Amino acid sequence: MSRAEDIFNKLVYFGEDALDEFIYERQTEELFMDFKQANSNGKHGWALSPDDRRNLAKCISGFGNSEGGVIVWGVECSRDNDIGDVAKAKVKVANVHRFMSWVESAISGCTIPSHNKVRNHIIATDENGDGYLATYIPKSEIAPLMTTVGNTIYIRSGSNNVPAPYAVIAGMFGRRPQPDIALRLENRTLEVMENNEEDVLYPRTIDTPPQKYVKICFDILCMNDSNAIARELYLTCTTENYGGDYNRVRFVDYNMMTNLLSMDSHLNLITKPELRLPPRGILKFARVELVLSEFVEEDLLIDGVIGAESALPKSFRIYGAKNNLRSFVAKALRTEDANDMLIKEFFNDFVKEVE
Repeated sequence: MSRAEDIFNKLVYFGEDALDEFIYERQTEELFMDFKQANSNGKHGWALSPDDRRNLAKCISGFGNSEGGVIVWGVECSRDNDIGDVAKAKVKVANVHRFMSWVESAISGCTIPSHNKVRNHIIATDENGDGYLATYIPKSEIAPLMTTVGNTIYIRSGSNNVPAPYAVIAGMFGRRPQPDIALRLENRTLEVMENNEEDVLYPRTIDTPPQKYVKICFDILCMNDSNAIARELYLTCTTENYGGDYNRVRFVDYNMMTNLLSMDSHLNLITKPELRLPPRGILKFARVELVLSEFVEEDLLIDGVIGAESALPKSFRIYGAKNNLRSFVAKALRTEDANDMLIKEFFNDFVKEVE
């Protein structure tokens, strides 16, 4: 997760409390965040005021041509000679829902080319409809972005959007769009299996084998969430702990991949050279089967990473401390709850995306 997305998520999850924290800690405008007051009040028709539109365009260009950032609408700044502009006070945006609609209408016309991944979120609103807005501007896959007002290409420098020097612009024109591979875990199922069913795990020769076990399955997929074609996609999974001898981790349905030779408990998959994943395309790597018994004797730990040529890798981890995992299996074996509730609980508690 990028720093800009982290700031945006904090505003989404904590709302006005996050703004209060910024003001209490005298948060400075920085490489990834800008504070703005909104001047749009309807005097310019059903559109942003020229000042707000100009600020929006500069930020889309500056943040988009750099590493992304967030505009927080509704915060007044004051100048600190030592550290720069700092958050001073909240100044509510009048009719914040209307203001957000004006911002969203203006985004596509602020830059050439337009930045189609800008997102808005209302941080808080009062009984009069006034409140605060966050605008998230991720790094653009298509650079450079030039403002339509002033025809200027900006980059983010410290806490300011500044016109890009010629050498920087030349480098941007030479930068090819890079694929962005997003991890997806789908087709999730959970079922309680009998030991005498076809999918047998425990031989009858074992003394007092478990009579039932829990089988959790899901597909590991990726989505090319970019405007570039992705090549040489890969998945690596390392199973550090199974949860004990009475538990298993299986990888199936990866026939379309090249399975590189590796050590036991490692899965290394890479797509064939001729395979290309188009923008917004989805690819299935493999299906994972976790077979868990009531005898959980050690932790469960699976580390995985997916990616593609020239793309940042995305990592995930399946981790269950033995006591927590044992409790979950016991609940699944005796519960009458719907399976979808148990599936949701498993993925919320034991599956995490990591940076």
